[in-house]
Amino acid sequence: MTWQPGHARIAELLETRELEQVTADPAVAQLLLDDAGRHLTTAITACAAGDLSGGYQLAYDALRKSAASLLAAQGLRATSRGGHIAVQEAVVAQFGTTVRAFRSFGRIRRVRNAFEYPSTITPRPAAEDVNDAIATATQARNAAITIVQQNLLTTW
Repeated sequence: MTWQPGHARIAELLETRELEQVTADPAVAQLLLDDAGRHLTTAITACAAGDLSGGYQLAYDALRKSAASLLAAQGLRATSRGGHIAVQEAVVAQFGTTVRAFRSFGRIRRVRNAFEYPSTITPRPAAEDVNDAIATATQARNAAITIVQQNLLTTW
């Protein structure tokens, strides 16, 4: 049995080798969720210390790892070809209608890229940017925890 919402998009990502099938592993999903929790704690600390770029990066990584946990629980993993965008597309296809935080994945990823690869004309993150990313990543992690714990996923 396979997960129905987003089924066609997941099949495309598998066909183009942006995602690959692996053994579904709730323990890996939990490791990713634990990492996401630590990243959020550190992001808050970084923001308070004035490291806004670092805080934003950690909030983004928490969001990405929360999303990747859902894939791990289903027996899916992004390939180097698909990378972060494949994770984004997979979770938005499957959960974007029910988990609002995942719909923000693309926006946060693009902003993170602007902060990670700055130019003299690119603004640095403001505290509001970091706080928004932390709040969104926290919502995504909480939703992923609920989905994984309630075993609302089926494997590919």
